[in-house]
Amino acid sequence: MGYYPMASQVARGGGFLSPAMEDESTNTMKFGNKAHAASLAFKAFCLSLALAAAPQTTLAAAPAAAASATAAEAPAAAEPAAAPAAQAAAPAAEAAAPAAPAAPRMKPTPGVGMPVDGAIDLQDQYSPLGKYGYWIHNGVLLPIIAVISLLVLGLLLWVMARFNRRANPVASRTSHNTVIEVVWTLVPVLILVGIAIPSIDLLAKQYKPAPAKAVTVKITGNQWFWSYSYPDNGGFEVTSYMLNEPGQPIVNNGVREVGTDPSDGPGQLEVDNRLVLPVGEPIRLQITAADVIHSFAVPSLWFKLDAVPGRINEKVLTIEKPGVYYGQCSELCGVKHGYMPIAIEALPRDQYNAWVLAQAGGVIDGQPAPAPAAAAPAAAAAPAAAAPAAEAAPAAAASPSAAPAA
Repeated sequence: MGYYPMASQVARGGGFLSPAMEDESTNTMKFGNKAHAASLAFKAFCLSLALAAAPQTTLAAAPAAAASATAAEAPAAAEPAAAPAAQAAAPAAEAAAPAAPAAPRMKPTPGVGMPVDGAIDLQDQYSPLGKYGYWIHNGVLLPIIAVISLLVLGLLLWVMARFNRRANPVASRTSHNTVIEVVWTLVPVLILVGIAIPSIDLLAKQYKPAPAKAVTVKITGNQWFWSYSYPDNGGFEVTSYMLNEPGQPIVNNGVREVGTDPSDGPGQLEVDNRLVLPVGEPIRLQITAADVIHSFAVPSLWFKLDAVPGRINEKVLTIEKPGVYYGQCSELCGVKHGYMPIAIEALPRDQYNAWVLAQAGGVIDGQPAPAPAAAAPAAAAAPAAAAPAAEAAPAAAASPSAAPAA
């Protein structure tokens, strides 16, 4: 077994330290005690010096504190003088920026701007281009299609009855007929020209540039919602998500269900925030996409334009009648392509302006911004009135101290 000394033996060097080494250790401990006592004495000396200098520092800081108090009293003395001017400026500021009431949401009219159950025709049109296109479809194309179809059907029936084996046992060997060949060449050409003239005219009108003062709205397609920004009305932006349907899986989290508001339209077409546009004036729509290709299409307004990432497509839209008009994304854009409806709410100009002013940062396009300048003179008068009072306050504060010196 090994030998382990006790702690008392280690402390006094028993079994480990020689007598010479024990004396050296004792001297070292005495020197450390003396050094510690000297450091305590030096700290006491420094503390007494600091206490002796403290009254002089306090006396030197007193004038500075008095000057600070005088400076603090000067704005307080100026406040009563500035108060009437500020009160006078307050009504002017309130008049310059009146609070705009939020425009009520419009209720759609059944059968207007939306699909109709059982219908086989185009939707009724509510834009000049839409009415022109509707006329081309129903007044030009359908009659031509009907006439050509009936003509071909009649020719087939006549050939079947006149030139069958029983009625015509000996077939004709005619190989050329100049008149027939001229007719069946010129008639299709004339038909195509008759179709091309209004069609090209419609295309030209659809892509006619917008007037310089037209309202601009930027439309951005996202997976799977639309965002609308109004650069001419202050630059605010509105996002539009499809409303969820009761009893169906949730499509958009945090969005209410359709039917919870009296102004809601058909399910899978209604959205939480509509695209609000003015009625009776050209609107410049700039359309792009943030991720994949989408297509902004509203059938009742004869409007369809692709939204391509990195590119802005532009087209003019004029809505003739106030109302709510529905559409959908018409380009396959992912798993929720069928849940990207479009809802346009067309309002008269005064109601549109009220809606714009109800948005954060909204301003009326084409008009000078409501002048807070009306409140500026009154607001500027407040500092001007406060300046003399502020200058008089230091003088009033200095006069009591000068009297004892006199």
